[in-house]
Amino acid sequence: MERLNQSAPAAKLTAAQKKELAELDSKYAAKVAEREIALQGEAAKAAGDFEKAESFRNQLVHERKKIQAELEAKKERVRQGK
Repeated sequence: MERLNQSAPAAKLTAAQKKELAELDSKYAAKVAEREIALQGEAAKAAGDFEKAESFRNQLVHERKKIQAELEAKKERVRQGK
């Protein structure tokens, strides 16, 4: 751990940055939950059609990854101070 800190010291975040990161986490958790509810509802409606239900599940996985990538990009900009 000490060697890691010597080669790349951890950046110190300001209180404002920490608050903004927490707000981003909260906002994106809500986005994920919203999409999960919508797509799980659609998948439940299509329960008789396995392929359609599976399609909704795959869409949920894809959207979850997309939202997570978007969140990480925004968090990195906050950490960089931009």
